[in-house]
Amino acid sequence: MIDLSRYIIHDLTHTFDDKIDGFTSEPARTIDKDGWNARTLKIYSHAGTHMDAPVHFGAGDFTIDQYTPAELMSKALIVDVEVNVAKFLIELDDISDQLSKFNDGESLIFRTGWGKKYDQPEYKFDLPRISDDLAHWCVDHRVKMLGVEPHSVADTQDLEEVTRIHHILLGGNVIIIEGLKNLEQIKSKEVFLMALPLKIANGDGAPARVVAFEDNK
Repeated sequence: MIDLSRYIIHDLTHTFDDKIDGFTSEPARTIDKDGWNARTLKIYSHAGTHMDAPVHFGAGDFTIDQYTPAELMSKALIVDVEVNVAKFLIELDDISDQLSKFNDGESLIFRTGWGKKYDQPEYKFDLPRISDDLAHWCVDHRVKMLGVEPHSVADTQDLEEVTRIHHILLGGNVIIIEGLKNLEQIKSKEVFLMALPLKIANGDGAPARVVAFEDNK
């Protein structure tokens, strides 16, 4: 059995509420009328904290429901990125010293502080982005999962860029996790990452509950 007392467990997931674009909720049943409470949810497949599948950008036929649980958990290295301008492009040279600690086949989390801007206008439009050379590095080093705080790994206002970067990563079997939060709470540079999306048949992506296990010893 896993000894959970060994870890600080960090929830890296945004709560679905009226602040989340692409999410609505309304009463379906009530205690007074029906004897129980229930709600009807409408969720865009890439709303909030979510994961992408290759079919999302036509980078392959693989869908979100085809991932096994074992593919959605691994050791992860947290890479700190100083973002000092709008639409900051994260180049390989900016973080190469930190990547020297990465072991091929594990996962990466980029900590930019962007998650704290979630309620601010610049969150969606001025996000830090993954460069081509960094995306290719992730593929070459078999990054299992790549987690970021913005809602995308690339500029969603630039269709050519967002398509290209997703094609590189998803086409290279890198699982993308977008919309992380609470990364500033993690003190260690290494965690065990677990990201479990809703198992939606033929899904191009899905909201996910993402947690990081940090050794507390």
